[in-house]
Amino acid sequence: MKKVRVAPRGDLIFTVEQECSLQQFLTEKFAGKSRSALKSMLTHRRVSVNGTITTAYDYALRKGDRVSINRGRVAAELHHPMLRIVFEDQHIIVVDKRNGLLSMGTDRERDKTAYSILSQHVKREDPSNRIFIVHRLDRETSGLMVFAKSEEVKHRLQADWHRVVIDRKYVAVVDGVMPSEEGVIDAPLAENRNRKMFVSRTPDEDNAVDAVTHYRVLRSRGGRSLVELSLETGRKNQIRAHLEHVGCPVAGDKKYSSRSTDAGRVCLHAYKLALYHPITGKELFFSTSIPKLFDNLI
Repeated sequence: MKKVRVAPRGDLIFTVEQECSLQQFLTEKFAGKSRSALKSMLTHRRVSVNGTITTAYDYALRKGDRVSINRGRVAAELHHPMLRIVFEDQHIIVVDKRNGLLSMGTDRERDKTAYSILSQHVKREDPSNRIFIVHRLDRETSGLMVFAKSEEVKHRLQADWHRVVIDRKYVAVVDGVMPSEEGVIDAPLAENRNRKMFVSRTPDEDNAVDAVTHYRVLRSRGGRSLVELSLETGRKNQIRAHLEHVGCPVAGDKKYSSRSTDAGRVCLHAYKLALYHPITGKELFFSTSIPKLFDNLI
């Protein structure tokens, strides 16, 4: 029997009876609507899954999930050229950050940051709302980040980060050809007086820390390679320093020895993130497209 009810304010609420994608579910429940009309419902933030606004057409639904279609006022959407919200509920926000934007403030810049943009966003709903930094991406790096909406959630994520995060991958355009098609860079990192990370040959003297990066070459052409990377450790500038160490710096990364003049940016992007929700325990999977510039460079 079709499980649907109408909430007092007019929202339609369905109960999922079998696993499927949100696209399949909406197509079945709204057979008379076109594909563009269904996408419009998502774009305008009118679809919620278990109380969380969801805009992903390929969102995986499980049996027992509740899908709500908001027919009234919807939550405010963030419009910012440097930041896009991928997922938001009452506990976390996952965003896609553009290169050139700081994750959080510094002594020189406090306003033009992901933290500041999201702080203003949540305060539109309630001035007492707050945002908490869980991890960072370099200013020059683009891609997926997660923020907490309470101190409790922040501590849960940070205290058990390696268990909570199921998968986290980056993609980079590098100058040169990697040592092998697939491999591991296991080299301790230290920081010099200019705040640049480098591979230390004398760990004790340099106060170096262990750093391990896994890589896989996706394709190579014209003296460049597109490489997928994942971190076993999360050190400052780890990928950039490790790739410089093996003679394949990230294209456009002048700080780490790149001589590319046509990149226009540091070509490093955090494009996959999967984690267990810190409150519900549900597996969440997010991905973004590889920047078109990266394809054009190879």
